[in-house]
Amino acid sequence: MQIQSPKGTRDILPSDIQTWQWVEKVARSVFETYGYQEIRTPIFESTELFVRGVGDTTDIVEKEMYTFDDKANRSITLRPEGTAPVVRAILQNRLLEGTNVLKLYYNGRMYRYERPQAGRFREHWQVGVEVFGAAGPAVDAEVISLAHHFYTTLGFKDLMLHLNTIGDRACRPNYVAKLKAFTKSRLNQFCKECQGRYERNPLRLFDCKKGCREILAEGPRLVDYLNEACREHFDSVKRYLKLSNIDYTENPDLVRGMDYYSRTTFEFTAGGLGAQNAIGGGGRYDYLVEELGNKPTPGIGFGLGVDRIILALEAQKVAIPTQPHVEVFIAVLGDEAMPVAFQLAQRLRTAEIRTELEHTGRSLKAQMKTANKLDARYVVILGENEISTETATVRDMETGDQRSIAFDQLVEELKK
Repeated sequence: MQIQSPKGTRDILPSDIQTWQWVEKVARSVFETYGYQEIRTPIFESTELFVRGVGDTTDIVEKEMYTFDDKANRSITLRPEGTAPVVRAILQNRLLEGTNVLKLYYNGRMYRYERPQAGRFREHWQVGVEVFGAAGPAVDAEVISLAHHFYTTLGFKDLMLHLNTIGDRACRPNYVAKLKAFTKSRLNQFCKECQGRYERNPLRLFDCKKGCREILAEGPRLVDYLNEACREHFDSVKRYLKLSNIDYTENPDLVRGMDYYSRTTFEFTAGGLGAQNAIGGGGRYDYLVEELGNKPTPGIGFGLGVDRIILALEAQKVAIPTQPHVEVFIAVLGDEAMPVAFQLAQRLRTAEIRTELEHTGRSLKAQMKTANKLDARYVVILGENEISTETATVRDMETGDQRSIAFDQLVEELKK
């Protein structure tokens, strides 16, 4: 039986790769425009990092992580999200020392054991940013504006920003007590999973996808229990977003899926994806650095799913800029022509001209079909006559025009 890729994974084929490379190129360009530097972390980490960082009552830790013991019986987990590994890296490598504000971005694979569906895979890619050391609302708005800038640069239409605040350690306990009191008398109406969440972490009730949120809609709203500092912070974030001309919708149910969030949370959705229309989000996490063993350090960031982004771009029929895989195809007629063809191909490639060389000795007709299939702009034909006169026959595949060019002028002429 033929071996297949594991469920929830897939191959990104050459026919699709230019779209991926373009999205990653735009991300890198926009992120660096805002002053971010790239960081790369291991694809697996100590399991404790995610239990402490993401939260042991989250769906990610409870149900979705790929966790195993290595040969030394250490518990290892494939990276399910990007923020906790970045925090671990900056603490381990002391990147915060002597730095006022640290701004980093990443692009990498994440792994979650969840039900595969359109644009959601067990192995998926994320691009994301993290900012450390800035506690003011302006940086929240800047991070959100950065994500918005990235999406609009890609060409998204029907883009919607959902915004919320989930308070901080000072005001959240009062709200959680009110939420538990409301839920307790209705607990039998909730699914079994949410009944467990009620005991461990009531805020996780908002993660339910089985209809329990409809019950919660009648309950207390966190925004009504914010202290003055959190309320002013949220109001200021909204003012800064208005200065950036970014529209938003306040969504009091938006708590995100990790326990490390505090104050501002946000999520972007896009048209064309149906009900599951989220394409990325993030929020503030002022306690995460402290939870992982360092002095309190404010932080904020986001993670954007590249798989979802590409699905949304396709749904919205956004035109993707592409380059031809091959600009020049060298057709070789006869074994004697191959050494010259090989040399010319290397010269063209050194001049950064995308060049393909015939290797199988087929007829000229067959080679021309291949050049057409590769969408090559020019075909350089080398046979006995061309070798004797030291001139190549060059055919423009768009116009059909054909002319002879001396070998020593070929690179210059083709670059024109």
